[in-house]
Amino acid sequence: MATEIKAPVFPESVADGTIATWHKQPGEAVSRDEVICDIETDKVVLEVVAPADGTIATIIKGEGETVLSNEVIAQFEEGAVSGASQTQAVQSEGQVEQAASKTEAGAAPVVERAQPVADQAPAVRKALTETGIAAGDVTGTGRGGRITKEDVASHQAKPAAPAAAPLSVAIGERIEKRVPMTRLRKRVAERLLAATQSTAMLTTFNEVNMKPIMEMRAQYKDAFEKRHGARLGFMSFFVKAATEALKRYPAVNASIDGDDIVYHGYYDIGVAVSSERGLVVPVLRDTDRMNYAEVENGIRAFAGKARDGKLGIEDMTGGTFTITNGGTFGSLLSTPILNTPQTAILGMHKIQERPMAVNGQVEILPMMYLALSYDHRLIDGKEAVGFLVAIKELLEEPARLILDL
Repeated sequence: MATEIKAPVFPESVADGTIATWHKQPGEAVSRDEVICDIETDKVVLEVVAPADGTIATIIKGEGETVLSNEVIAQFEEGAVSGASQTQAVQSEGQVEQAASKTEAGAAPVVERAQPVADQAPAVRKALTETGIAAGDVTGTGRGGRITKEDVASHQAKPAAPAAAPLSVAIGERIEKRVPMTRLRKRVAERLLAATQSTAMLTTFNEVNMKPIMEMRAQYKDAFEKRHGARLGFMSFFVKAATEALKRYPAVNASIDGDDIVYHGYYDIGVAVSSERGLVVPVLRDTDRMNYAEVENGIRAFAGKARDGKLGIEDMTGGTFTITNGGTFGSLLSTPILNTPQTAILGMHKIQERPMAVNGQVEILPMMYLALSYDHRLIDGKEAVGFLVAIKELLEEPARLILDL
């Protein structure tokens, strides 16, 4: 009995999707809950699984085609085996039987492989050595596949095979490859372009001495992991520092909706994650209520989901502020682009040792440049600079975070 396989029900924010990959073809056996198809939307890739054990009877929507929410994309046969597969199997078996019959009937002559040079007669070895012919290149007609002098002479008399003509490739030829953008990449491009065109984006910079954080991390990372089962990284310090700074500067945590300013009384911080399909920004909810271990575990879970293509739309919906870390790829300085409708984004960068003046003395310190891009329509320079300085102070004196200073 055939049943319909439908696309998932898309959220209101997703209009349609595109069939990215069919993992199974008609006639292939599938197991219950096995992934048979990927549907790519503007935000995430959704997996379609088999409703039961059986086979795909017909694919209605092929790869690259657009599908709507809950639209039929294939027909499924529960517990059935495709007739096409059976036919192919029978044909294969028949071909093997025919091949075996021909061999038994002597239709295909058997050529015995020539023996190694060491096994040949002295005269034959001399002939092979003088002509420079390899024994493996000569078909032996003697007993047991041995080579005779006549075999060597016959092989030497054969015309040489024509050399393969070199490929005609012009010197300096440049190869191009054209592939269509994925829906996710197109959507990211549209959002980034819209952010630069529809906002008054400006970036301010500062730098932070990472030595206090690095020393604290080195001192407590083992005890932290033993107690909480999570590795202590730098991102949790930045998330907690940003949360505290957002409390002090509410405009940075706000968004613009038409002619209205929406001030958010909660702190949902998005963490930009790079995946094979493009940049995604999963959101940590209520970071003011999270401890460091919860932040670290949340970020690690998002990274795993992004790597496996398992991020859901609910993971990336909303967000009042974003942190992006180009330092993981070696970036020393950059100007991050706003993740609209948010009005600010913090950019982290590579930690690099630099000579710094400290109390009249030159010290080598691990420094990181920080960048805050913000929408000047809502956030004034004074607030943006004050926000970034607050993060700098909280990171350079971690006790402030603990003591709420």
